[in-house]
Amino acid sequence: MDDLIKFWKEEEKVPVEGWVFPHTEERVIEEDPPWDYMARARELLADSTSVCDLETGGAERLLEMRDVWPPKVVALEAYPPNVKLAHERLEPLGASLIDAKTGTNLPIPLEDESFELILNRHSGFNPAELFRVLKPGGTFYTQQVHGWMIHDLLWAFDAPLPWPEAVPEVNVPLLKRAGFEIVDAQDWTGKITFTDVGAIVYYLTTVPWMVRDFSVDSHLDYLIALQKRIEVEGTLKFDTKKYMIEAYKPI
Repeated sequence: MDDLIKFWKEEEKVPVEGWVFPHTEERVIEEDPPWDYMARARELLADSTSVCDLETGGAERLLEMRDVWPPKVVALEAYPPNVKLAHERLEPLGASLIDAKTGTNLPIPLEDESFELILNRHSGFNPAELFRVLKPGGTFYTQQVHGWMIHDLLWAFDAPLPWPEAVPEVNVPLLKRAGFEIVDAQDWTGKITFTDVGAIVYYLTTVPWMVRDFSVDSHLDYLIALQKRIEVEGTLKFDTKKYMIEAYKPI
């Protein structure tokens, strides 16, 4: 067990750059939802003259769609390491990076009716602000982490859900109330599989809001309990939940 604990402590120190995780690519296997966020985002980009990507991370996915960028591309990000990384990647390509956080109660530091398309992958949003920033006829497209994502993993640490209200049953009506028409909305549950407990340590370290104040030392008993489970079950599977919304601002 001492060797395992040493390994877990090494896992929580692995640096994270951007919002991709090659370190655990074959150790954390997540099923995909039935929709293809990137494919639909590409279609919308190809039909737009301006786009804002909210909480872009290191701009990884925005860069994947470089070939269909419209003339005006702006991204927002607030996490300092990602701000630096996204800036270095986007500015040479003529895109702008704004250091700003978005969220359910936060303003978006952009002018009224200044974008045809707003993309949002896995970050909070303010429906009224989205409606204000979009041009008439514009689209808001988002894929969200469901508020009950990995609830069974969190309960294995006696941790509460950080955002249990982040569900389509709440956000779709809020978008409608702001003035949007809903083009599409889908909700999905699948499985996320961890092949070793060290991968769980790395995962929870990279998303520290899921289990507050997580560390190997402070949560060692829980990790040992999971280790005993994986020795019996072979892998550890938990519920992964996502939803998507495509919303239209009427002309």
